[in-house]
Amino acid sequence: MAVQQQPWSLPTQKAPEPVLKVYNSLTRTKTEFVPINGRHVKWYNCGPTVYDASHMGHARNYVTQDILRRIMTDYFRYDVHFVMNITDIDDKIILRARHNHLVSKLLSDTTGLTKELIEQVRIAWVSYVQSKVGKGLPESERPAAGSEREAWPALLGRFDDKAWRQANLQRDEKFEMHFNAANATLNAIQQAEQQLQSGQTGAELAHTLIETSKDVLALALDKQFGSTVSDHTIFRSLAAFWEGEFFRDMRRLRVRDPDTLTRVTEYVPEIVSFVDGIIKNGYGYEVDGSVYFDTRAFDKADNHSYAKLEPWNKGNLELLEDGEGALSVTTGRRSPADFALWKASKPGEPSWPSPWGSGRPGWHIECSVMASAIFGDNMDIHSGGIDLAFPHHDNEMAQSEAYHNCGAWVNYFIHTGHLHIEGLKMSKSLKNFITIDEILQKYTARQLRLAFLTQLWNSKVDFSESLMTGEVRGIETAFNNFFTNVKALVSQAEAEGPKLDGKNHFQQAERELTDSLHASQAAFRAALCDSFNTPEAINVLRDLVSRTNVYLKAPGSNVEIGLVVRVARWVGDMLRMFGLGEGESTEIGWGQERNGDEAGVNREEVLMPYLRTLSTFRDGVRKLAIAKGDTALKDILALCDKVRDVDLVPLGVALDDQEDGKALVKLVPPTELIKARDEKRAQAEAKAARKAAAVEAEQQKKLATLEKGRVPPQEMFKPPNVPEGTYGSWDDNGIPLTDGEGKELSKSAGKKVLKEWTLQKKRHEEFLQWQKQQQ
Repeated sequence: MAVQQQPWSLPTQKAPEPVLKVYNSLTRTKTEFVPINGRHVKWYNCGPTVYDASHMGHARNYVTQDILRRIMTDYFRYDVHFVMNITDIDDKIILRARHNHLVSKLLSDTTGLTKELIEQVRIAWVSYVQSKVGKGLPESERPAAGSEREAWPALLGRFDDKAWRQANLQRDEKFEMHFNAANATLNAIQQAEQQLQSGQTGAELAHTLIETSKDVLALALDKQFGSTVSDHTIFRSLAAFWEGEFFRDMRRLRVRDPDTLTRVTEYVPEIVSFVDGIIKNGYGYEVDGSVYFDTRAFDKADNHSYAKLEPWNKGNLELLEDGEGALSVTTGRRSPADFALWKASKPGEPSWPSPWGSGRPGWHIECSVMASAIFGDNMDIHSGGIDLAFPHHDNEMAQSEAYHNCGAWVNYFIHTGHLHIEGLKMSKSLKNFITIDEILQKYTARQLRLAFLTQLWNSKVDFSESLMTGEVRGIETAFNNFFTNVKALVSQAEAEGPKLDGKNHFQQAERELTDSLHASQAAFRAALCDSFNTPEAINVLRDLVSRTNVYLKAPGSNVEIGLVVRVARWVGDMLRMFGLGEGESTEIGWGQERNGDEAGVNREEVLMPYLRTLSTFRDGVRKLAIAKGDTALKDILALCDKVRDVDLVPLGVALDDQEDGKALVKLVPPTELIKARDEKRAQAEAKAARKAAAVEAEQQKKLATLEKGRVPPQEMFKPPNVPEGTYGSWDDNGIPLTDGEGKELSKSAGKKVLKEWTLQKKRHEEFLQWQKQQQ
């Protein structure tokens, strides 16, 4: 009978692996993530409208999306195709480009300060006060036509009243911005009038007036000359410039480039075809060269529903009008909720040919067309800021499902939360924002990313000074110290070589730390499966680091370096996975924080500063050794201290001298080393100053004591050393015998003056000796 293997049973999992669940804006719940095609994920992310500098709101959105993307690709190992668009034609771009062009033209045409120029600015100011500032004022306080300037001082006086200002902001959220622009312009007008009156007419004065008044002046210039701007390159060049600045900022923030980048201007023929398809399917109609989406027809159709994300906002005219843009003409629409698929271009706007006449794409259609061109009639993930949910994303889905005749164009919609700075919501339109360039001058890209990681991706982020200097700085320092200590431990172990301590058992402390590592890895995965809960994931890493530090500091412990290194490498891998640093997978720590513009490493640039320091030190040692001077040993030690305290500090290298004569080498940010060195130097100088002050005080005290002995004891009880008439007679040594009235001194008084005379005799002898030494 043949020998057979024993039957085998499939193992039963004690702890099933958690599944990834994502907060889906389409359900407003955490739903299991199921890609349509295996591990291939089709992901479209709404990109920026490029007409101005990128700000902290962009950082919040795109850094957060980058973190989620890294988790999906580098941790969960999905094969993500990440597509992002650039909106390079839009009402905001058109207006900004025209304004910049017209103001620049006025500057170039203006050669001096004139009465006509001042009047031009004054007329623009009056119009601005009536149309912009007046919008936020109560009816009773709006200046009557022609009395704007006379009414302004009273308005300016009321502007300091916070309650008054808040009431006006309720009527118009841009009131404060408009008021400040108007006030700056009026001040510039008044200054220009005084300059002209005093005979100053220079071009630089005129240009200052125009530059200060450009926000006010641009609207008047656009109203007068905007229709004459027809050169497409004016619009394209503005968008191209800010697109370049956007990606420069993103790379500085360590945001990965998209796999595919699309621009609206490159997809206009596809947009025309797409709009035509929507019309043919019965969901679009043409009015005077523009094409609108018929929301009511779509909403009534089987298998379709308008505003899936925020149905309660269907009738929000403010949001709908904002989505249409400042240059839109909405007359002729069948419903106020209908939105433009194609806009008939007016003079002063870029245009492309279409079956409905020359025009340009509506805002919402661009993403539908570009995403469909790459992904077809369905995608796994669509992402963007929460402010885009309605109407932009709702309109995207409606027109895409109308074109493709499908029930679900997007399976998962993920929206990042708003950014608030010190409690106030950021807004580029209100000019209430901090640019990425400004914030990176204060904090590092790593610190900003840590700030976003400590808060849920889909919640409101409160960005504050206390967050950055408190929690974020604390987290960064804790990880830095941990990695530094582990590296130092490894360096020391390598220097000492292997130890044969006869250990052959798994110690309890090692078992506990190993269990903690495994539990942390499970908890970390569970946190990320819970809709990318990065705050909890960071806490898991911090807790594991704390447990490892306890293990390292345990008295009498026999540290298992291999285990500690395994912990450190896993923690570092997870931090790098979040985009917090760069380095090899075998490296301990989260790696270096490189600028986004660094494509590679130039060995010469990196190594030469260190090699020059080493070479200079060698030259100094050789010179001293060859000279064979009496102080050679002392001078060589001084060179060693100079290398440690001066030369290596700017290079970020710390040398810690140990009792065994072997210095520990640490890589520390140069700023930290310089700060520590300067603090140590300041402490030493303060100590020396205190010592010098004490010596000086002692010297002064000694001099004061010696000064008391200047008067000989024979003279101390005689005028002018005592008041006239104090004593009547003295003996040969100058000791008083009688008082001023001739009476003999009492026994006690005699003892007292004798005692004082004896002390003064001693003082005088010391004074004479000191005086002789001085001579």
